[in-house]
Amino acid sequence: MDQKDIADRQLDALLERLDRIADELERLNRTTEKQDGLTLVAREIRELTESMNALAYAALGQAPPRVRRRAG
Repeated sequence: MDQKDIADRQLDALLERLDRIADELERLNRTTEKQDGLTLVAREIRELTESMNALAYAALGQAPPRVRRRAG
């Protein structure tokens, strides 16, 4: 076995490892995108709930109670 064969095998092993790393990064990116999407949906639902509550109180002719909002 000469030096070129060893170098080729090492390069193949390195490329295979890089492919596995790229696949894992792709999977992590998809997971992160899904989580970001869920965060946006949760924020929209919270705002919709607040709006619906305000409308319900307005329909009753009342002011909604003041509730402290958490930062974030």
